[in-house]
Amino acid sequence: MKTTATNRRTRELLTQIRRGTLEPRPEFQRRLVWSNKDKCAFLETVLLNYPFPEIYVAAGEVDVETGEAKEMLVDGQQRITTLFQYFTASPDLKLIKTLKPYAQLSTDEKERFLQYEVVVRDLGKVGIEQIREVFRRINATRYALNAMEIHNARYEGELKTCAEELAQRPFFESHRIFSATEIRRMQDTRFLLTVVVTLLSAYFNRDDEIEDWLKRYNDEFSHGPEVQKELDQVLAFMEAMDPPSTSRAWKKADLFTLLVELHRILFRDKVKLEPRTVAERLQRFYQQVDNFSETATQEREIEADNYYRGVGNYYKAALQATNDRGSRIARGEIIREVLNAASQPSLEL
Repeated sequence: MKTTATNRRTRELLTQIRRGTLEPRPEFQRRLVWSNKDKCAFLETVLLNYPFPEIYVAAGEVDVETGEAKEMLVDGQQRITTLFQYFTASPDLKLIKTLKPYAQLSTDEKERFLQYEVVVRDLGKVGIEQIREVFRRINATRYALNAMEIHNARYEGELKTCAEELAQRPFFESHRIFSATEIRRMQDTRFLLTVVVTLLSAYFNRDDEIEDWLKRYNDEFSHGPEVQKELDQVLAFMEAMDPPSTSRAWKKADLFTLLVELHRILFRDKVKLEPRTVAERLQRFYQQVDNFSETATQEREIEADNYYRGVGNYYKAALQATNDRGSRIARGEIIREVLNAASQPSLEL
């Protein structure tokens, strides 16, 4: 495949977009998910006359009657679309205070913007499958991305930032919740995103709702400061509980449930809890779960304390399909009973 690289001025690309002779191909490109912060940073780059990476185009259809040819935008959709939104004052673009709208630029500034040179690499006349392969290789990494890494590549917004900041809390490092590999592959951020989204909605299946929430709160997440403040208090409560290092409380599925349910009882239900009392209740419950087995008899389950009759169900929900919505709900309901029992000091252990 032979390619040629040339410079095109912004005005040429904008004219092509307006006339429809330069066509984005969203079926194989990433969807437009840049936040306004990303767009504004990019526009500042252009207005300050700094370069940005080349874009790729390929030959498209030719109108044999008029001789007019079209091109396909293989890579660079977000950049070119942002330039077009700025030039046309699109309502989809919200400028920061330090960035003047195009209409308010001076004549010289407008001319510099329109004359800005973009490096365009032309792939020529190639088939759609070759174009897909070029796009895949341009955007490839040396290993397959997991779901959170894909979200990270596509969303740099406020909700993700909130989760990243929570994942940096010393609590998670001091208790060794995540391995170095998990942190490198952003599983700590995924975990905190799941916690935050669950607090604001309800238990959901695996990662099904994360992308919708990342998209919804890509530009603004007004709940962020409050969520962080409340979760910091939940983490402090956990520290005061001081579960032993061998406790199930430190296993990810169990920790997830405990964080969510502690938050709900402390902040939604506004129930006062004493850390040591909760710790004793939970430790007793977790020990029963650890001692439970699939061969446990019905009599053994009946003999369990009145507040711990969910031992068998919890055991199964913490062992099988732990991230399924049903398992999350089951664990949540049972832990909620344990916490509610701990809020009643008149009941003896």
